Amino acid sequence: MTDPLADVIALLQPRAVFSKGISGAGSWAVRYTAFGHPSFCVVLEGECCLAVDGQAPITLQAGDFVLLPATPAFVMSGVDPVAMPVPVDPTALPEPTGEVRHGNPDGPPDVRLLGGYFVFDSPDAALLVSLLPALLHVRGIERLSVLVQLVNGESRAQRAAGDLVLSRLVEILLIEALRSTSGHDSPPGLLRGLADPRMAQAMRHMHGEPERDWTVAQLAKAAALSRSAFYERFMRTVGVPPMEYLLAWRMALAKTLLRQRELAMAEVAARVGYGSASTFSTAFSRHVGQSPGRYARAN
Repeated sequence: MTDPLADVIALLQPRAVFSKGISGAGSWAVRYTAFGHPSFCVVLEGECCLAVDGQAPITLQAGDFVLLPATPAFVMSGVDPVAMPVPVDPTALPEPTGEVRHGNPDGPPDVRLLGGYFVFDSPDAALLVSLLPALLHVRGIERLSVLVQLVNGESRAQRAAGDLVLSRLVEILLIEALRSTSGHDSPPGLLRGLADPRMAQAMRHMHGEPERDWTVAQLAKAAALSRSAFYERFMRTVGVPPMEYLLAWRMALAKTLLRQRELAMAEVAARVGYGSASTFSTAFSRHVGQSPGRYARAN
């Protein structure tokens, strides 16, 4: 059956852009402004503190992996002593040729990290990222450390087909990070919904058959719940009404099909659950703000 997590990641179209080594020694702290693109890091040795805006501060240890799907502003610092954060604008920094050192420039580091960022090519990235937790912190998953080091090595090697390899590595990195996180403790969204077996069943039906004329009653039956119980539980776990989730997924699929320009409008409409091109055009225009034809030409 269809895997909604894999569907979302494939539709996000991630591609790697940049990775770097980072180290810190002595008393240090840096505050990065909001970046927007997804970023990640793995702690190779030592420990440090991470305080992401809107999240509780955490202490990172060797082997920890962090993923920020939209990278809000954050402070990273040494464990002790506390220092005044130095402001950093990541969009204004030149790409470093070697390891970035914070704090004392001499001597062995107290912490070493490997970090980087990538971009989502999907025009629906903001919508899809909103279904993911703002911060993923995973501890003790060696596969993630290996994947980050593979991304780092490939991004620096400048080998043939490097972009293709990097995009595949980042897809695997995203999947591994997301499925290594306990969805039960996540905020409402995709992971928490998939952690609930009954909600996951309904979501798999929506992803697997977006062309079907679904109703809340039919989805509730698929989840083996009453209509009212299903609606309330979907709202609580996923964070949006079920039909709103289905509409967003259909429109994300429609945008992808329109950009590919391989199908007639009626076929696109049928693929995403509309009986005619005109009803699809009305729904698409209301949701996106422009007609399907205009969107296809512009993209």
